[in-house]
Amino acid sequence: MPNSGSYWFPAKRYGWGWGAPVTWQGWVVLVIWAAALAEGLFLLRHQQNAPWLRLAYVLLMCILFGVVCYLKGEPPKWRWGGEAK
Repeated sequence: MPNSGSYWFPAKRYGWGWGAPVTWQGWVVLVIWAAALAEGLFLLRHQQNAPWLRLAYVLLMCILFGVVCYLKGEPPKWRWGGEAK
């Protein structure tokens, strides 16, 4: 992970995507995102006639978190683990 101080989320060693946060800003984003996800699902728990609403909320939250990771994480690419740093 080169210069991990500038990236909030390092790239995974194997596969595509990002790993756990390496900065306090990344941890704050992760905690706030998880709290917002939990609170939103808690508030939507009584929507028995619209289960699609909960699914849409989860998808929206995941997309939002993915955008943050894309903007503040290492550039995504497929990794096979051969690049030891």
